[in-house]
Amino acid sequence: MTDNMTSRTKQFRLLALFANLGLLTWVALWQWQLSPHPHVNNITLAIAWCVPLLLPLPGILAGKPYTHAWSNFILMLYFLHALVILSIGEGEYLLATVELGLATLAFIGNILYARARGAELGLKLPRLSQVEKQEKSHFDNT
Repeated sequence: MTDNMTSRTKQFRLLALFANLGLLTWVALWQWQLSPHPHVNNITLAIAWCVPLLLPLPGILAGKPYTHAWSNFILMLYFLHALVILSIGEGEYLLATVELGLATLAFIGNILYARARGAELGLKLPRLSQVEKQEKSHFDNT
């Protein structure tokens, strides 16, 4: 799938790929080893935190632009988790800062890759004004 990709699109793909994989690794390490929850099995919690990131992983590894785009909804869970930890301040500032950075990089990488690759493949969405014109003409003719 990377055969006819521009070098800029490849860079966006690498950013998205490494940030998504980095976030997955970081979350697993955080919950399993670095700061396990005192009342919940650390392996169970690590798996629970990793499952949402594993859902889009096959499409991200395959370089599918649509998967990169919708996986950003999942990234918002980790973005918000990091912001909550940073705001309540329970001593996990560094861990949350890394999570926030990786989630942000993954989000940006996903957006840039989905946009660039989608344009290369001709998957561009029409402008809303164009859709409105088409709908108006369709309903005016019926």
